[in-house]
Amino acid sequence: MATENRINFWRRNAKVPGRYHKDTKPNFNNLKTKKASSFHEFARSTNDAWDIDDEEEDDFLGTPAPTLSLHPTSTHNQCTQQQLQNLADDTDTGMMHPPTKGQHLQDVQEEDGDCEHLNGKFVKSSSEADLNMSSVRSSLQKQQSLPVRPIIPLVARISDQNASGAPPMTVREKSRLDKFKQLLASPNTDLEELRKHSWSGIPREVRPITWRLLSGYLPANKERRELVLKRKREEYFGFIEQYYHSRTDEHYKDTYRQIHIDIPRTNPLIPLFQQPAVQEVFERILFIWAIRHPASGYVQGINDLVTPFFVVFLSEFVTEDMENFEVAALPLETQRNIEADSFWCMSKLLDGIQDNYTFAQPGIQNKVKALEELVSRIDEDVHNHFKKYEVEYLQFAFRWMNNLLMRELPLRCTIRLWDTYQAEAEGFSHFHLYVCAAFLIEWRKEILSMVDFQGLLMLLQNLPTIHWGNEEVGLLLAEAYRLKYMFADAPSHYKR
Repeated sequence: MATENRINFWRRNAKVPGRYHKDTKPNFNNLKTKKASSFHEFARSTNDAWDIDDEEEDDFLGTPAPTLSLHPTSTHNQCTQQQLQNLADDTDTGMMHPPTKGQHLQDVQEEDGDCEHLNGKFVKSSSEADLNMSSVRSSLQKQQSLPVRPIIPLVARISDQNASGAPPMTVREKSRLDKFKQLLASPNTDLEELRKHSWSGIPREVRPITWRLLSGYLPANKERRELVLKRKREEYFGFIEQYYHSRTDEHYKDTYRQIHIDIPRTNPLIPLFQQPAVQEVFERILFIWAIRHPASGYVQGINDLVTPFFVVFLSEFVTEDMENFEVAALPLETQRNIEADSFWCMSKLLDGIQDNYTFAQPGIQNKVKALEELVSRIDEDVHNHFKKYEVEYLQFAFRWMNNLLMRELPLRCTIRLWDTYQAEAEGFSHFHLYVCAAFLIEWRKEILSMVDFQGLLMLLQNLPTIHWGNEEVGLLLAEAYRLKYMFADAPSHYKR
């Protein structure tokens, strides 16, 4: 019975687990619910949205796939696109909370007017299945049952970026930018010095080239960079020609189907990621990576890891309003370069954490256990509070490790966080543990105020980071570095 409850927890209906019904206003400081004394009781009273409209995707492989075209000219019908935007899993943390003071957030309901041409002509992307009208109506009905969530500006208003409308660059920022340019212009870039300066954040203007260097995608020698870029980009599109047609083969169709389902759920409220051209780019990147790494294949969550690279490399060509930028308007060669660079940099990242995605995901299991041991040492009150109310670390921290906190933080914060991860020797695989510990203790007061299992899980799955920016991320990283300094090389301090 317990096993059946655990399975059914993840497959119920269109409501999101641990989140309030649409008529209920979240109030973590005065939460009054019936006490749920166990994870199974919590499971019975909550649901998940992973499987919203999965049935609509069941037959998409039944239609012969068209010949691959790397010209991203096909487009979705806008109304169908917005249904996909509202396919919610328990991903977009930070979007569930009311706007904070001073923020100008759009309401999702404003998009309803865009569906007036529902009966108009449908234009579908080459990777999209036919959706009949009954499926559309069913999706809309399910969509209405989901909580209303605001759209957050993710990229165009990143606080450290000097895009149009941003404050003028300070003297210190100008000095840092000049230092980066000096390092990057040298015949052989000093990567250690570059990491040192990148730890506290990389200026927008030089972030793309710096990420390519720190990830190991580009060589330090300046003269070789253009040659390497040309060769690696050609190699990636060679993989496309060699393998992508096999996405409908019996051996790979399940992998491609899961990717095809997950792509619309990647930042579903950001117009940039709902564009057909962008979704087709992500499908190709993820499919090629999956078949080239059979030990792990594609695992849900990897789709999130493409987005920071894609946004950073796109920022070379877009200075403002990136979340609404029409990628198909870029020259085809530029689109291809962004796609290839995103693939190779994501591959470099995953090479260091692939055990997170192999069978049974042992890397994540070990990291969650290490987080539990670390928290028991640095904040015994929080650790005992979890034990008292039977909260398992795996129930909230699995996602933190699987998605590298991308679903807990706005994308602007993830990009800043990854500046430091790229600068750390083992940023994604090792330093991330200490960031997670610091992130958990950041909410110590709110955690200790929750006096029931359900309240704790709701809080931990919906931490209010919507207002976070560079300052909050900088403080988080400083605390994580302190914890690493105290515990990383001190095993006797790390364990009881």
